[in-house]
Amino acid sequence: MVNILELRKVVGNVPLTVCAAGVLILDDQNRVLLIKRGDDGNWCIPGGVMDTGESVYESTKREVFEETNMTLNQMDLFNVYSGQEQHHIYPNGDEVYFVNIVFITKSFSGMVQTDGIESKDFRFFELKQIPLDLSPTNKPFLEDLGLYLEGN
Repeated sequence: MVNILELRKVVGNVPLTVCAAGVLILDDQNRVLLIKRGDDGNWCIPGGVMDTGESVYESTKREVFEETNMTLNQMDLFNVYSGQEQHHIYPNGDEVYFVNIVFITKSFSGMVQTDGIESKDFRFFELKQIPLDLSPTNKPFLEDLGLYLEGN
């Protein structure tokens, strides 16, 4: 299987359209789990880029486990995000336009732990207290989550 790191060795930093998946993990108080990224220090939902041949569900569960040590028991599709608002330039210059498939869940197990590489910290946040250093691509997810929670 080819992953994004192997692809980057061939194409360099050129803009790529990349499929990614993440999860809005809510606790019993409807606080959302965010992790502090290891590469740029911004906060974001757990998730990441799909590897070639993975299903969206496999990729999502793998990424969440790698970053948080949590197992997702059930996930429901929340929304799909793409376009200019999903443009991201990594600190190393790699440029992507994500097609971000975002799930939502309250069904998880395991004690949250960071991996120390991709994730440096974690916290459940109330939507009114989301940190300012949030990954820009995640802002639409959390805005939509606020509307979702108001309606339920």
